[in-house]
Amino acid sequence: MPRTNVASGLINNVLYVIILSAALDLVGPTVPKAVVLLADVLPSFLVKLCAPYFIHLVPYSLRVVLFAIISAWGMLLTALSPPSIDGGTITTKMAGVVLASLSSGAGELSFLGLTHYYGDMSLAAWGSGTGGAGLIGAGAYAIATTTIGLSVQTSLLASSFFPIIMLLSFFLVLPRAPLRPPVETENHDESSESQDGSDDHASREDQGLLSDSLDESLQSKTGPEANKHTESWTENFARNLRRSRGLIIP
Repeated sequence: MPRTNVASGLINNVLYVIILSAALDLVGPTVPKAVVLLADVLPSFLVKLCAPYFIHLVPYSLRVVLFAIISAWGMLLTALSPPSIDGGTITTKMAGVVLASLSSGAGELSFLGLTHYYGDMSLAAWGSGTGGAGLIGAGAYAIATTTIGLSVQTSLLASSFFPIIMLLSFFLVLPRAPLRPPVETENHDESSESQDGSDDHASREDQGLLSDSLDESLQSKTGPEANKHTESWTENFARNLRRSRGLIIP
């Protein structure tokens, strides 16, 4: 199990490192490298800011497939763009970087959420994988382009197949039993059934990361005003974003 989390953390972050390592080769010496940095960091940041409020609605299995497709698509878009550094080509490359960044940010949320089901060692393994991604990503790109002599496009094209490892580790190696809600038996008494029901509510796969705090805030609304107005999804999302603003702007 720890090996699976190491692989997930490594693959989820290694493309981010490879893109930063290839910044000069992607945009050329005349374009500020901050363009690549922003395209690689800002989408991931926005996903981490907004996705915790709704990503739990998507099952983990579907998420992993989507993340692998989006990240591979982004790397292919970047790798298959013409090597010229005109405005249109750079825009296409940055679009690929944005896709890879979106996948990395959403993947980090999801795989960190998965560590809840597999014990403390899974979190340590995830941290080891993300830390090793910096060394392995930068080292692999340097070896491929300098020692082996591969072109930038070929190196990026080869890295677009890395998400396959993420799919294999999730669907073939990772135990799926902890993600399934426990089955209640009929011979439990009412007290044990209510206790199991509360445990299931806390550990189900589709439970949101911020559901407990949201439930508490909704329960605090009592009286006639709570019955007059039911908060819509958009209103709830906007309220959560206002709450999270305090994490960025004191």
